[in-house]
Amino acid sequence: MKTLQLNEAKTHFSNVLKEVEAGNEIAISRGKTNETIAIIVPYQTWKKIKKRELGTLKGKAKVKFATDFSITDEELLNS
Repeated sequence: MKTLQLNEAKTHFSNVLKEVEAGNEIAISRGKTNETIAIIVPYQTWKKIKKRELGTLKGKAKVKFATDFSITDEELLNS
């Protein structure tokens, strides 16, 4: 993964986006300590990361919410 200082990333932002479009991840850092403050990833990679796992039930259960799912506060509290 390539790391760029914030000012360099701002100056060459179009080039940074071209690299991301090509599938590369870019880390952005700032300050004297080069602290990483962000990572720019391709959208498809982000989309895969965004999926949530079920924690202790990983691999044992699946959850699917219907688009018309609804529950009142009262139903939730009384269940």
